[in-house]
Amino acid sequence: MNEYANLKKGERGAWVSIIAYLVLATTKLIIASIGNSEALRADGLNNTTDVIASVAVLIGLKISRKPPDEDHHYGHFRAETIASLIAAFIMMTVGIEVIIGTVQDIIQQKASEPSMLTAWTALVAAFIMYGVYRYNLNLSKKVDSNALYAAAQDNRSDALVSVGASIGIFGSQFGISWLDPLAGLIVGLIICKTAWDIFVDATHSLTDGYDEEEIEHIRESISDHPDVWAVKDVKARMQGNKTLVEATIHVNPDITVQEGHDITDEVEERLEKEKNIGYAHIHIEPYEEEET
Repeated sequence: MNEYANLKKGERGAWVSIIAYLVLATTKLIIASIGNSEALRADGLNNTTDVIASVAVLIGLKISRKPPDEDHHYGHFRAETIASLIAAFIMMTVGIEVIIGTVQDIIQQKASEPSMLTAWTALVAAFIMYGVYRYNLNLSKKVDSNALYAAAQDNRSDALVSVGASIGIFGSQFGISWLDPLAGLIVGLIICKTAWDIFVDATHSLTDGYDEEEIEHIRESISDHPDVWAVKDVKARMQGNKTLVEATIHVNPDITVQEGHDITDEVEERLEKEKNIGYAHIHIEPYEEEET
């Protein structure tokens, strides 16, 4: 199936992110220690959480590619969502640690004057992460992967975090010594905000939440079929990146079973073509005048 091939291609993006984050996290933490920069240290820890998050996405993509079996009739697509949830908890833990550390430095007035090397390191890292963002964004569109698209947005956030860290470090060179730990604090808040957004999206999907506006778009798409006289009910939920739809339609009560079957096939084909919905269960009922 096409979604399994797309998941396989999406793994390339996860590997690119993992390699980039490993190199940048190691470099930043070493140079932050040498150059005495809290902002770069926080940025390096941020990249460390991103390594874990990218590994979780990679594992989720690999498990999601497993075909349906006796215990998982709908496949294993939700493994990717569960992996994202685990990554969110890890990111939140590190984000809180960064916030506590930088707040303590600010309160205890441990403001330092980091070296220029740390500022340039952060700036170069920002350009590298922007390149990774562009790669994953383009790949996510080609393979139609929501997880990879979210990872690309995280790449862009990391590029902005590095820009913010470099600004804080450059500012400390002009006598604003508290700007470096303040930049570290902001980075910690960004880590927590990113973790919270991932947590909300993952839990919403795992509890079968679905966008109400998109439900209406699906209903309209079904209603546009000329042989569908009424749409009684539409439900949808996410199975990983895959949308599952259940709908009840009312049709002419005088048609044959074969004609009704053909209508459901045409509705399913319409949903796949217009909404990229590969799985839809359409139930037909005879139309009755009093229901209008």
